[in-house]
Amino acid sequence: MRSLERHRDVGAYALGVLDETEAFRFEDHLMECPQCAVQVTEFGPTARQMMLYRRATPRAVHPFAGPGPQLLDRLLGEVAARHRAVRRRVLYAVAASVVVALAGPVLAMTMGAGGGDGGEDPVRVTATDEKSGVWAQVTTENETWGSHVELKVKDGAGPRSCRLIAIGVDGSEQTVTSWTVPEHDARPNTVQGAAAWNTDEIDHYELRTAAGEHLVTLPAH
Repeated sequence: MRSLERHRDVGAYALGVLDETEAFRFEDHLMECPQCAVQVTEFGPTARQMMLYRRATPRAVHPFAGPGPQLLDRLLGEVAARHRAVRRRVLYAVAASVVVALAGPVLAMTMGAGGGDGGEDPVRVTATDEKSGVWAQVTTENETWGSHVELKVKDGAGPRSCRLIAIGVDGSEQTVTSWTVPEHDARPNTVQGAAAWNTDEIDHYELRTAAGEHLVTLPAH
């Protein structure tokens, strides 16, 4: 297949709709095309929303069926919650600006003593595989839709295309992000990704090559 046609397979590959042969061919192309590697990562939010819809839809429901009342209620509830959160952030910002204007030194002393916004701290795990020599660090932060994931990895065995896989507590898997390792470059590489699960729904993470070779395993907590 011509290179231009390979570029057009980015969306289908990211959503997991290519058959095994086509996926294997595209992964060969991915190793030599940084542009497609970036686009595969950018498709993460779309793939995540598709995953959320699939999880909210019973297997017996036709994929093109209209959403039922429960799904609509859930979506409307999430939208309303996000709107409330935005309004709260605006009100907090206005209140904070007033306090700073009236009592800047007092606020500075308070923040220095207690600090923080009260949010949940990110979860960070690190591991090195003795066999592959790959070092990885995963930092996960819960969101309303799942979790945001930052991966730092050192892998001097490139060039090769790799994936970060989240394994759920139920044994199912999600591809969090993918990237291409440069040739013989062991410097740290940082990529961003996302999962449709919160941290407590993930059992562990695995780094694998596009061909399925295991590189390193990291606990989720």
